[in-house]
Amino acid sequence: MADPLPLDYHIHTAFSCDCEIPMADMCRAAVSRGIPEIGFAEHFDLLPEDPSYGFFRFDDWWEELERCRRSFRGSLVIRAGIEIGEPHRFPEIVAPMLARFPWDYSLGSLHWVDGTLIWDRAYYQRSEEQAYRDYFLELQRLAAAGGFDVLAHMDVVKHYGSQVYGPFDPGRYEPEIRAVLAACVHNGIAIEINTGLLRRPVAQVAPEQQILSWYRQAGGKYVTAGSDAHLPEHVGFGLELAVAAARAAGFPNLTRFIARRPSPLQHLAHQEPT
Repeated sequence: MADPLPLDYHIHTAFSCDCEIPMADMCRAAVSRGIPEIGFAEHFDLLPEDPSYGFFRFDDWWEELERCRRSFRGSLVIRAGIEIGEPHRFPEIVAPMLARFPWDYSLGSLHWVDGTLIWDRAYYQRSEEQAYRDYFLELQRLAAAGGFDVLAHMDVVKHYGSQVYGPFDPGRYEPEIRAVLAACVHNGIAIEINTGLLRRPVAQVAPEQQILSWYRQAGGKYVTAGSDAHLPEHVGFGLELAVAAARAAGFPNLTRFIARRPSPLQHLAHQEPT
């Protein structure tokens, strides 16, 4: 019998510009898969050129979140998260926003490098070395600035990069990646193990196990897991591989967040919700 999935902390709903699914439908999907704890983390992007700019409606989202918490009480723990794009570029907006609401955690994401969206094939017109180094150098700046709780999908640039350049080898960028991880450790930032790329041609968790091992070696303590679901059938997708990667990298547990404070799950596979 397969181990139950402990949590899924990266789920989107119709409050994100790239998702059309009601929050309650995502909750039902989690319950149907036996996942005891989830977190919604909608896109909050502050670059005017980003497709998500100005889309997120805070008050409406919180009302719906509380409605779902009431509806699913006893069967599902629902945490309040948010995915902030490029938080290091907008500290004067991000810090007051995080202080205003009772978040459980915030994800920091890097989607733009040098004015180009990494989902845009134009980004990969540069050389392989430049594409990856530029990304990880900007990610260093993001992690060093801190102010958020979890670094999301930290090597997601391999999604298109692997299609353009071939398999991604983190060892070629070890100094840059280790600098990102050192900044995370210094600022108490957790690493998310994102399974969204398992649904893509690269077919890997993000980050891969080698990077998780470097984070552990650097003194990293906190890892979370998220499916990056934008459809009900993707809730919990591949999270057993995230758990396996965490174990293989030497982490004894995943981390839950409550009121922006990390705490370990007692066991990767068999933790009951609180």
